Amino acid sequence: MATLRDIRTRIASVENTQQVTRAMKMVAAAKLRRAQENIFKARPYAYKIGEIIEHLKRQGAVEDHPLLRQHDQVNGVMIIIVTGDRGLAGAFNSNVIKTAESLITSQYGEFRERGDIHIIAVGRKAAEYFGKRGYNIAADFSGVFSELTYDTALNIGKLAVEGYIEERWDLVKLVYNEFKNTIAQNRIVAPLIPIPPEQFRTPVMLLEESIAPEIQERYTANYLFEPNVSDILNTLIPRFVNFEIWHALLESSAAEQGARMVAMDNATANASELLQSLKLQYNRARQSAITTEILEIISGANALEEG
Repeated sequence: MATLRDIRTRIASVENTQQVTRAMKMVAAAKLRRAQENIFKARPYAYKIGEIIEHLKRQGAVEDHPLLRQHDQVNGVMIIIVTGDRGLAGAFNSNVIKTAESLITSQYGEFRERGDIHIIAVGRKAAEYFGKRGYNIAADFSGVFSELTYDTALNIGKLAVEGYIEERWDLVKLVYNEFKNTIAQNRIVAPLIPIPPEQFRTPVMLLEESIAPEIQERYTANYLFEPNVSDILNTLIPRFVNFEIWHALLESSAAEQGARMVAMDNATANASELLQSLKLQYNRARQSAITTEILEIISGANALEEG
């Protein structure tokens, strides 16, 4: 049975932990607000550039850029996996890792056996997990979320594009968490290179289109392109690839902060429940100790009287 000192020690430990989780929740909430502002600014541009490229492809310019052309045969796959650098965010990191592993197992098992799965790990959790399991880590971008910049997306995009053009891999996929709301994320597996015939739409994009049907009109509009389709494609496609990666990084950053805020809120609430239980246990133990002392005093007094 736990002594009063043991229970007091546990109460102090839980109170300290609760202070930490409450502080982490507040920090995550502040970071989430900034991250939400960034993704709300980035989403319209990401949607629009994809829409324009889709219109350009309908003009018959599919063969005018190497990132639009599919390779004759798929011999290698590059997967860009975006996780966080730290834990304490619930199932945020494990969900992305499980999604990536499920993708590899279900679609690219033979590539894995041959060593033709290449990983760009964005976030320390992805680098540690896949590195320990013998995957080919083409690049490790650990620690980028402490100060996330567009240069990170440019560097990732450059590696992915160069490898595709040099035919070191024939597909590039992007796996990340999309920010749905504070308490939920969508696990996304997006085709990146070659750029798909139709613009890839995430659940958030599809939801926005269902809420605002007039958005569909922009996909049927007619455009006049100057100077010509090929020149515009050569300018837009590298931007599109880089911005898709940047958009995924922003979505993942916001989703991580939302997941951490919820996890720390739950941890704080659990600590409160545990404190109530420990204090009740402490009071009962204290009452039992007092009762025992009283009984000992009475027994001693009776013994003296009988003596």
